[in-house]
Order: sequence, then structure tokens, then C-alpha cells
Amino acid sequence: MIIAPDLISKLDKTARQLRIDVLKALANAGSGHTGGSLSAIEIITALYFNKMRHNPQNPQWEERDMFVLSKGHGAPAWYAALARCGYFPVEELQNLRKIDSRLQGHPYSRTTPGVEVSSGSLGQGLSIANGLALSHRLDGKTGKIYVLMGDGEMQEGQIWEAAMSAGHYKLDNICAIIDNNGLQIDGAVCNIMNVEPLDEKWRAFGWQVFKVNGHNFAELIQALNAASSVKGKPSLIIAQTVKGKGVSFMENKVQYHGMAPTSQELERALAELEGIN
Repeated sequence: MIIAPDLISKLDKTARQLRIDVLKALANAGSGHTGGSLSAIEIITALYFNKMRHNPQNPQWEERDMFVLSKGHGAPAWYAALARCGYFPVEELQNLRKIDSRLQGHPYSRTTPGVEVSSGSLGQGLSIANGLALSHRLDGKTGKIYVLMGDGEMQEGQIWEAAMSAGHYKLDNICAIIDNNGLQIDGAVCNIMNVEPLDEKWRAFGWQVFKVNGHNFAELIQALNAASSVKGKPSLIIAQTVKGKGVSFMENKVQYHGMAPTSQELERALAELEGIN
């Protein structure tokens, strides 16, 4: 399938804007998770601005697709997408991590429009997605359940119980995505506890597996479309990404996992993203 160049261009511009939104919000908050938010931007952009069926004017629309952010610390990227889609004002992003804000450090479904599920404790998102998928099956709903996980999160045993469960129940209305940026809070995933080979492990649990460049919209869209047509088994997209993607001095730097940019770093980052030399 050939993806139209104008669509790719539009998504590229959206992703760049979301990166700017994320960095400004994190810098204003003075805390938060920069690296994993930036690595997930294209994934979330492809979902919310191309693939998913959702309605910001009616977040509880019965036929909507659902999104679960299992790696809840990546919330700034999700919030930026929700704001740009129209779930709440873009200006509200500057309330990130503030007391009584609707935009807490990890997603909270009771207060944030567009957030289906609270998350933050790693390893739980896929189990929740399984429950949603089974509920959809019982209710005859056609919506797809998308769940975004981190690669460090693959070290959680609950992930593999959920993977086995989804395979057993042939939950073909689930599409899981791994933000495979190779770094977690303490260092390289392969050094902390190696989780590879991810593709072989997930196939062994009965999943259809796709591997893509997680910053390439053409590859992401093709994989998401292919996953939609898979029948009789759940789908997994392993998205190879770069921690801190889009800001040269943050890329592949583990220290930016849980560190917000300073005002000086924000200025440098915005200069790169806005094309100012």
C-alpha cells in the first residue's frame, strides 16, 4: 500500500508540533518524563490523527476505538495529542503536573477527557486491554483496542500472563504496540534485564507480529492497517524508536528518561524543532 505523501507531510507537521507541546509543558512543570514521551510521538500521532475512530466532542461514543497507555509516564505525549485533537484546550497543557490539574503526571481517567484508563504502575495495561477486548466481544462492539507499552515494561511478569491470555482467547480486536527505544530509567534494557528476542517470544504466545521503524509514518500506518485485518489472533507492532527523538542532545540519553528540560535546554530544543539556527 502506498501512503499519500501529503498525509505523511501532515503527520510530520503534527508530530513536530506535539514535540514542541510536550517540551514546553515539561519545562513549565519542572519535572516529568521527556525521553519516552518523545520516542512515542509518531506512534501516538499515527493513531490519533490517522487510524483510530474517536470523537473529541463525544468521548464516550459507543463505536470508538480505545487507547490504553500502559507506559503511563509517557502521558505528556498523549496529553498533547488529546489537546490538539480537541479534547481540551491546548493552553491547559501548561497545567501539567500541577495540583488539582486535570493533567497529572500519569493518566487519570476520572478527570482527563479522552483518557479511558488510569495507568502508571507498569505491566498492567495489556491486562486492562484484554478486559476491554473481551467486553467488546460480549457486547458485539466493533471498536479496536490499542495499547502502548514500553520495552522495559516487558520485564514485568504480568505482561506475559496477559500475552498468553490474549493469544488463548484469540483477541483479534487488540493491537499492542511496543515503544522499543532500548532504554529504561536505570540504563539500557539489554543490560538491566534483556527482553529480546521480542518478536519470537510474542509469536510463541500466538500473536501476529509486525516490526517497523517507529518514527516512519508509512511503516506505522501500513502495520496498523495490516493489524486491522488480522483474524483469530491479537496483533503486536514492535516499533523501533529513539529515546528523546527529535532533539539532538536528548536522543539516546538515558538521563532524560525522567528529567524535564531546563529553560536553557527548552530554548535549544525549540530552536531545533522550529528550524531556527
